[in-house]
Amino acid sequence: MMNAEDLRAYCLSKKATTESFPFDEDTLVFKVLGKLFALVPLKKWEKGEAVINLKADPEYALELRASYESIRPGFHMNKKHWNTLYLHEGPLDMPLVKSLIDHSYDMVVKGMTKKMRAQLNS
Repeated sequence: MMNAEDLRAYCLSKKATTESFPFDEDTLVFKVLGKLFALVPLKKWEKGEAVINLKADPEYALELRASYESIRPGFHMNKKHWNTLYLHEGPLDMPLVKSLIDHSYDMVVKGMTKKMRAQLNS
């Protein structure tokens, strides 16, 4: 399973990504050009309950939930567009988690204006 530092390093390796705590001192948020793509409740990780909220294409989100018991509708998020991955519960390997982080990032970038995407690609 991925640890919090590996997760943080992977998210920060994505182009134009920043991290902050906009909601409280517990929820680490990763954004690309100011748009969120990952939320990580650190207190849960400290308790051994590793979870991460990631954006997903609505149809893909449903597929993932049907395929993995440890992927459920986004906790405290728009359930159509967000999934929560309960990493401590089930067989979600590193390549899958990384690909879902990539998918979340790509979904956010896809929803940006042309100007923002140009800024990202410059």
